[in-house]
Amino acid sequence: MVQYNFKKITVVPTGKDFVDIILSRTQRQTPTVVHKGYAISRLRQFYMRKVKFTEQNFREKLSTIIDEFPRLEDIHPFYGDLLHVLYNKDHYKLALGQINSARNRIEKVRKDYIRLLKYGDSLYRCKSLKVAALGHMCTQVKKIGPSLAYLEQVRQHMARLPSIDPNTRTVLICGYPNVGKSSFMNKITRADVDVQPYAFTTKSLFVGHTDYKYLRYQVIDTPGILDRPFEDRNIIEMCSITALAHLRAAVLFFLDVSGSCGYNISQQAALFHSIKSLFMNKPLIIVCNKIDLQPLDGLSEEDKKLVEEMKSEAAKTVIGQVGDDGVLLTMSTLTEEGVMSVKNAACERLLNQRVDLKMKSKKMNDQLNRFHVAIPKPRDNKERLPCIPQAVLEAKAKANGEKEKRKLERDLENENGGAGVYSASLRKHYILADDEWKEDLMPEILDGHNVYDFVDPDILERLEELEREEGLRLQEDGDDEDVEMDDQDLTPEEREALAEIRKKKSLLIREHRIKKSTAESRPTVPRKFDKDRKFTSGRMGRQLSALGLDPSAAISRSRSRSVSRVGRKRERSMARDKGDVDAMDVDADKPTKKQRLRSVSRSRSRSRPPSEVSPGDGFKDSAQKVKAIKMGKKSVKARNKDARRGEADRVIPTLRPKHLFSGKRSIGKTQRR
Repeated sequence: MVQYNFKKITVVPTGKDFVDIILSRTQRQTPTVVHKGYAISRLRQFYMRKVKFTEQNFREKLSTIIDEFPRLEDIHPFYGDLLHVLYNKDHYKLALGQINSARNRIEKVRKDYIRLLKYGDSLYRCKSLKVAALGHMCTQVKKIGPSLAYLEQVRQHMARLPSIDPNTRTVLICGYPNVGKSSFMNKITRADVDVQPYAFTTKSLFVGHTDYKYLRYQVIDTPGILDRPFEDRNIIEMCSITALAHLRAAVLFFLDVSGSCGYNISQQAALFHSIKSLFMNKPLIIVCNKIDLQPLDGLSEEDKKLVEEMKSEAAKTVIGQVGDDGVLLTMSTLTEEGVMSVKNAACERLLNQRVDLKMKSKKMNDQLNRFHVAIPKPRDNKERLPCIPQAVLEAKAKANGEKEKRKLERDLENENGGAGVYSASLRKHYILADDEWKEDLMPEILDGHNVYDFVDPDILERLEELEREEGLRLQEDGDDEDVEMDDQDLTPEEREALAEIRKKKSLLIREHRIKKSTAESRPTVPRKFDKDRKFTSGRMGRQLSALGLDPSAAISRSRSRSVSRVGRKRERSMARDKGDVDAMDVDADKPTKKQRLRSVSRSRSRSRPPSEVSPGDGFKDSAQKVKAIKMGKKSVKARNKDARRGEADRVIPTLRPKHLFSGKRSIGKTQRR
């Protein structure tokens, strides 16, 4: 687990915010009402309480800052040096020291003014001493404003540092800039490090994780290092040097054999020899990358000699290592050739080294002293294999209460053909008088009767007889019951008319199918905008006449369906002129409001006024509905004025808190405490 979580450090306020927070807390959490008539001891106690409370809050906040920031001497040397590289530990300690000094001075101010307040002889003197004490405390805090701002910047940067565990299994990647370190890390971990074709794309340490032999390994990608004196290296390079110096890890030194990184092999070899002291007692592997551009065999003799020297030096880094197998590996992150073999080799060498170190530790010696393995001396050359008698095994099983292993349905399924072939029987566990009854057909009961009693065993044969009779009857009848009209009994004119009708019918069916297929994207056009006049009765009459048919009946039938209100009025007036008694009885057959609305043509829609009550609204009349609408608008007026969508909408509070900008409360006003 990671030992240091810098993300939990509390935010450091600025000097002005610090003073506002403490003084507002003093105002809210201490009494504020005092009178001249109080006893002098009560007045002293009143103002002493405010001074003590303010000093306590200042001390608690400053102590929290001092305690939460890590001490460089108490943490792992890797983090200590890394913080020194990033922030300069002298400035860091100086800022924390100024915070500690301010805390001590504030405590001294409290002691001095409490001593003076004990001898205050009036309300005015006590109040003046309280104001002076709080003013001196605030002055001390304002003096350390730059230190507070510096620590807040440090806190933000520390929260962005990667969570590196210095004691876990770690693989460290180093080398010149732009040699393929970040690309290799993206291949073997779930990290997403930015990769660009120019130097120093990686400016800080990046952490990823990979698995090998069911163990989690920490992979660290370091910024590129240049071959130059130690004092000339910048902060980015020093991050890599710090990680190499303090982390016990398997080191992968990347070597770009193609030279596309901008540095030749001699320069990279010089860097290797300048920092090889940082590789001592660590598994080191030299990785020749970008072999897709330049194979290792195609190097010149000088470059091969430099690579061999690096290989021999890498074999000497681990004390006690015999041979140089697995020290030099080749790969290409572009084609992914050799990527997994490099990862596996680094993890394996690191694992072997950690096991060897544990075996050599004193803790392992203490454990080994408790074991004693007795080996009998051989009396002849006969080989005697270990054997446990069967009686001993049976006695052990009996003592443990083990029973014979019963077969499960899975075992039966595997024995009888597997899934899809074997079907488990749910009846074999039925408790019946006779086991042969388990596979009998179960009766199906419907409405208290056994369905099988009403099944005719000869129903299939009778069904076949009925089908044969039906076939014979159809052959006798022939095509007499055919729905289609036979052309043989028609005259030549009727045949032509029938052919035209069928042709027209097929065209209409085809048009209807086309319209149905494009119905979703085709707009609906009212009939009154029918420019082509496709749906008029006159056109229908002309088409029927062209086919040789009488259109008068069809036209009269279509006109009778759309009788207008004017026509119905004319019929009523004619009946009145004729003296029809039913028509004259107006009072008896006077249409209601619902009938009048229904008699209006449906082609023209009418809007319902807002005050009209429709069924289901829940209002008894229109006046009640109008009143409800007015009350609803009035209730949301205040909410709409605040530009809020609903009652749960977020309200932006005032930017000037009342407890900071309001005066003293009067007696009984405690809602702001």
